[in-house]
Amino acid sequence: MAVEPLRILVLGIGNILWADEGFGVRAVEAFHRLCEVPAGVTILDGGTQGLYLVNTVAEADYLLVFDAIDYGLEPGTLKLVENDEVPKFTGAKKMSLHQTGFQEVLSAADFMGSYPKRLALIGCQPLDLEDWGGPLTAPVAAAMPSAIEAAVDVLARWGVKVRPRQEPLDEGLLGNDIDRASYERPAVTVH
Repeated sequence: MAVEPLRILVLGIGNILWADEGFGVRAVEAFHRLCEVPAGVTILDGGTQGLYLVNTVAEADYLLVFDAIDYGLEPGTLKLVENDEVPKFTGAKKMSLHQTGFQEVLSAADFMGSYPKRLALIGCQPLDLEDWGGPLTAPVAAAMPSAIEAAVDVLARWGVKVRPRQEPLDEGLLGNDIDRASYERPAVTVH
């Protein structure tokens, strides 16, 4: 009898329109552009989809999430939490509508009897969540390479070999996504 391959989901959640709240989305985008993953690994920008992610999460055997999390640490600090600890942090302090929604996503997947066997959250301490339309702050943007490295390490522990791409991809995860370079470019002034 053939063994089904593991279904692994690498998910970024957040809202790029609220400064550091966009960390999860920007991290999963960077992971997609820089890393090549084997078949069976799905990379997804979950944005602010909330409960619309339930079926996707329920289909995953292992789930790795990037998100902005208020751990009460120095801005830009990354913290990895795993398995049973993850739901505690996705609802520890409401920072946005998507975060409470994601805790509900995990509960709904559990209720459906299809909770991921392994779960990891790479959270980054935000500095600013109030700057509507603003970019990631400097400490959060600076944490991006370490967040990608942490994801590669988690996946390696799960038996997934991630290779760096020879050339980073130009295209994003979504056909019409707002890439970070275009979104966060300096404003042009007209004289």
